[in-house]
Amino acid sequence: MDTITFGSGCFWCTEAIFQQVKGVEKVISGYSGGHVVNPTYEQICEKNTGHAEVCQLIYDPSVVSIPELLEVFWQTHDPTTLNRQGNDVGPQYRSVIFYHSEAQRKAAEEYKAALDASGAFPRPIVTTVEPYNNFYRAEEYHQNYYKNNPTQAYCYFVIRPKIEKFEKVFKDRKKKVE
Repeated sequence: MDTITFGSGCFWCTEAIFQQVKGVEKVISGYSGGHVVNPTYEQICEKNTGHAEVCQLIYDPSVVSIPELLEVFWQTHDPTTLNRQGNDVGPQYRSVIFYHSEAQRKAAEEYKAALDASGAFPRPIVTTVEPYNNFYRAEEYHQNYYKNNPTQAYCYFVIRPKIEKFEKVFKDRKKKVE
């Protein structure tokens, strides 16, 4: 098993997507990249801890590769908006990859450069690629948020369409329902 940490806006969305990817064994919502030890959600929302809302993925590299995870990461959020995803605004919603190895760093930087050069997005990618230095698990009510709250308005109107897009674009990478 290996680990990588992605921030792509609200961790509820990120978690719901990556829980569906074949080879991703566990997705944990939390906070990374800041200077406050063991921050709370309320502290993160004050926008001064330096943390991003992230999901830490524990995955099987024999089933899903870093380039495949990066492809899902970049296609399921807008990596061109600084400190924002849709109506979620603030540094905690920034697009960031916290790499856990040199191979992850290299793959992320190469993929980002190729995407920028290709013109795949109308604006430059602002995603940062940073060394992993800390992770604090979010409060329990944030874990498995979409699975536990599918009829909540945010889940229905924001997360569900992202999952539907994932299922169309990445149908070959979706876990089989057991």
